[in-house]
Formats: sequence, structure tokens, C-alpha cells
Amino acid sequence: MRKKSEPSEVRINKFISQSGICSRREADSLIKKGLVRINGKSCKILGQKIKTYDKVEVNGKEIKPEKKSYILLNKPKDFITTSKDTHGRRTVFELLKGINERVFHVGRLDRKTTGLLLFTNDGDLTKKLTHPSHKVKKVYYVKLDRALEESDLKKIKLGIKIDEELVFVNNINKLDKKGEIGVEIHIGKNRIIRKIFETLNYKVEKLDRVLFGTLTKKNLPRGKWRKLSANEVRSLKSF
Repeated sequence: MRKKSEPSEVRINKFISQSGICSRREADSLIKKGLVRINGKSCKILGQKIKTYDKVEVNGKEIKPEKKSYILLNKPKDFITTSKDTHGRRTVFELLKGINERVFHVGRLDRKTTGLLLFTNDGDLTKKLTHPSHKVKKVYYVKLDRALEESDLKKIKLGIKIDEELVFVNNINKLDKKGEIGVEIHIGKNRIIRKIFETLNYKVEKLDRVLFGTLTKKNLPRGKWRKLSANEVRSLKSF
């Protein structure tokens, strides 16, 4: 009968992932490249178990596991999705007041786009939510400068060629008011929604992400954030 590992032991790739710098798979890549040291010695074994109090260095810098944090922000317009901006523009991290853990944004929203933006220091979850194979659903409210013509609606449903690649949406519907559209999509390429309509000579006057995975904007005012519940985290991890 195999002896169970002590509770204070953890696999090295999990330890690195819990520090928030990358996913477990990426941690294995760092180990293969010889960039991980344990108590001053190079780590050469994938899956090696260590004590939680061991000194671990990645690329010469000591790392420590962080408490997992999952934060949902309702992003306002004119905030940049980055930690720093050399042009003096406001960033989304300025809105996360009171958050002590180091977190990273999951994907991006451009400066003019509003709506749901997730932050976490969970590298494995970030990898899962941003990888196209998991097809995480995102729903956007779009306001155009004019009504979407039926012929253009059909073109979008059949796929629009953008940057030499055919791009498909999961679902698209006209809403009640003129020029208002609902778009469901799982790909997360930069400015993809805007590019779809700009290709057909429409101007996007407003773009708001109203759903990300299973998360909605319910009871979350613009510019405010909240921590996810345990059930919400479990739901995201089930993708």
C-alpha cells in the first residue's frame, strides 16, 4: 500500500501555478528549460513534490503561493485593460481598490468597450477561459449607427473574412430598437466584434459585454467590482 503524501507537500508545477505567474502546463515548460530552482538546486523532475515551505525560484526570482482571488468588474468606457499606461490614460486596475492580491485580467476589452471583465491570479483557470477549444461563451450588446440590413445579417451568420481568416459568431439577433444587436461569440481576438461590423461599413457606437461564461452584470453597477462566489468559481472551472 502506497504511503500518502503529507498534506504539506505539493507538486512543483501546482506550486508555481498557485503563485499566479502561469498555468501548470507552462510551469512544466519552465522546468524543462531549467528556469526553476528548489532550495538553490535546479529542478529537473516534472511532477516533483516539494514542501510548501521550500524556497522556489523561477528565472532567478523567489515565488510564493498566493491566495486565489476571483474578481468581476463592470468596466466603464475610457479605461485601458492593462496594469500601466505610458500615455497617462486610466487603467482598469485603478478601479480595483481594496484588492490586496496580485491579479491579472482574463482577456481584454478595448478602451471604448464596457462590461464584464474578469480578474484572477489562478493561472490554470485563466488558461482554460482564454483557450479557444473551451469555447467560453461571451455575449455582447451592440449599438450600430444604423439598422443592420438583412443581407448583412446573413453574411455575418455565414462567416465574415477578417485578416485573411473566416470568422464566425455563435449567434446574432436584432433587438427591439433600430441598430441594436445581440451577438454571442466564443473567440476572443482583439476588437473582433468591431471588426465584423466595420468590415460591412457599420460604425459601432456602443459595445457592452453583458455575459462572460456563466457570469452576468446583475447587481453590478458600472465601474464597480465584486468577488465571485464559490459556486461561480466552480461553474467557471467546469468549462
